[in-house]
Amino acid sequence: MNRRHFVSALAVSALSTLASRHAFAALPRVVVVGGGMAGATLAKYLRLWSNKTIDVTIVEPNATYVSNIMSNLAITGQIAVSTLNYTYANLTKKYGIKVVKGVVTHVSDPVGGVRTVTISNGATTSTLQAEKVALAPGIQFDDVPRLGAGTIVPILHAWVAGPQTTLLRQQLTAMTAGGHFVMTIPKSPYRCPPGPYERACVVADYLKRNKPGSRVIVLDENAGIQAEPENFGNAFNVTYGGVIDYRPGIKIISVSADNKTVNFKPTSALPDDPYTSLTAAVLNVIPSHKANAIIHTCGLADASGFAPVDVRTFESTIPGKAGLYVLGDSSHGTGLPKAGHVGNQGAKICAGAIINTLSGLPVDQWPTANSACFSPISSTTASWLTAVYHYDPVLQKMVIKSMSNGALVTSTPTEAAAPTTANFGQMNKWYKALMNETFA
Repeated sequence: MNRRHFVSALAVSALSTLASRHAFAALPRVVVVGGGMAGATLAKYLRLWSNKTIDVTIVEPNATYVSNIMSNLAITGQIAVSTLNYTYANLTKKYGIKVVKGVVTHVSDPVGGVRTVTISNGATTSTLQAEKVALAPGIQFDDVPRLGAGTIVPILHAWVAGPQTTLLRQQLTAMTAGGHFVMTIPKSPYRCPPGPYERACVVADYLKRNKPGSRVIVLDENAGIQAEPENFGNAFNVTYGGVIDYRPGIKIISVSADNKTVNFKPTSALPDDPYTSLTAAVLNVIPSHKANAIIHTCGLADASGFAPVDVRTFESTIPGKAGLYVLGDSSHGTGLPKAGHVGNQGAKICAGAIINTLSGLPVDQWPTANSACFSPISSTTASWLTAVYHYDPVLQKMVIKSMSNGALVTSTPTEAAAPTTANFGQMNKWYKALMNETFA
């Protein structure tokens, strides 16, 4: 048992004793805003580790969570979008987690240690009260400078899995041979660092097999590949040489959905420098993003557009916002990437911290988190990336560390030696285990 689980076990004992002494008293309440990878995991582990001595409610606008993980394979038609769907039935049945449908529009300051959460569901408004509120609402997108009304063909990002995933799939299959699939990548940080590069690869694989002479043109605002640079670099230059045209350091100036044109220039260009235009058969623009609107409404975001938190607890570090927790893709300053598996890991750190705080126990000062993900490179091969993060008290964030000569030293992520079919099989097992661990 590691330190976090040991302290959490103490908290379970304390909460259980509290509940047994006050059998008719209300349990401490936690409202979780958002039921994605981070929110669902947090709710589950608050109930599991507290031996169901905390009342937990998820507020979520959707009845079904659609996994972003693996959704690139739905774009190429290798899997159905429906296989990405997860409900909250198991969390309710097995753990007694309440699920309220709606959008949180306000979280009050505490009165007597209790906050009021206001929920909108169509024309209906309701409220919940809780001793602790944790927000894991995901992301929203910055506006894309656009030309034209965008009424003929929508600008698709498909960076939130669901209807846009299906629409992008339809546009891809409708491409004629020799056309260009043009996609843009925003400046980091963004959700899932490997995601855009794996999308470029699986789309290139699809075009290579189904649309001879077609190309994928990648316009990346970053100076280079942000994750798995060895494997993705080899895929771009060798596996899909002549199919993928990767252009780093490119800033998007404007987009016209109606004629599928994107205007861009190098990030090093001066404001008055001319821009270059590309016309695409399919235009896939992934905008820069920031924390969901409720984070800004609650005053939890800083100039980055995301919410700064203490990664030992995921409690907000904004002055005056103590007692509010932000996790998943909306948080920042943690040293952790924005990814589904990491959201699951961070939620467990947060769950332990909330349980211990409610129990009057200290929180873990030395949390760790594992980051692991598989990336499909083709319809049959995949690579992977893994890292172990440890809290660094000097930097006050998580840092990748590994063992060297019996000591922990700062290191970098480890990626697969090469994409393989064996990795593809392991990817499916990893995905099923992660989703079961979160929603089952």
